[in-house]
Amino acid sequence: MRLLVTRPDPDGERTAATLRARGCEVLVAPLLQVELLTDAELGAGPWGGLVMTSSNAAHAVGRHPRRAELTPRPVFAVGRRTADAARAAGFGDVTSADGDVTDLVRLIGARCRGDAAPLLYLAGEDRAGDLAGDLAAAGLRVATVVVYRAIAAAGLPVSVLAALGAGRLDGVLHFSRRSAEIYLDCAQTAGLLDKALAPFHYCLSRQVAEPLAAAGAGNVRIAPRPEEAALIDLVLC
Repeated sequence: MRLLVTRPDPDGERTAATLRARGCEVLVAPLLQVELLTDAELGAGPWGGLVMTSSNAAHAVGRHPRRAELTPRPVFAVGRRTADAARAAGFGDVTSADGDVTDLVRLIGARCRGDAAPLLYLAGEDRAGDLAGDLAAAGLRVATVVVYRAIAAAGLPVSVLAALGAGRLDGVLHFSRRSAEIYLDCAQTAGLLDKALAPFHYCLSRQVAEPLAAAGAGNVRIAPRPEEAALIDLVLC
């Protein structure tokens, strides 16, 4: 199977290595470059806990000057990879929702109801949905601080354009809605949108799949759980 992985490095190369080990031919096109804002102004605190929806948040706060102040606080992570990154950054009390943002809101609501101290949401600059609003609706106070941003690639690599033009890709793996949108934009700019829509599109969640379906992709598959392992299993099932 000939695949394209569109997620940023180093995660993209790790995913590609996993797929190659299972017999796939893989191209990697990091459509986003993550910039960590390791000196972001966090506010005064204290906080009842930290909320993370991406491993990038853990990487950023792990290099922040106030890291030692934060690591004793409990962390609520959207999934296992984010939870693992938080532990690697020095946090000891980490709980994973093992799901999506809805699961995370449910977890935090059950664990923090009635707590007086606000939560600190370590967020990306571009966010899908309104996690802080959902938590506020559950009666929780939240301070949102941007600790990373994702910069869009200017275009697809020449090797990927050649593979698309020749119809040599069987599938494309998409890990975020924004990277799926950039994939479509880059293909449109290169005059290859029809070719880019033709392969199977394997998406981490329904939200990731939406722009591809709206653009006319006919073969869209959605992982049963928003986790890398579930997406890879979907590709190779």
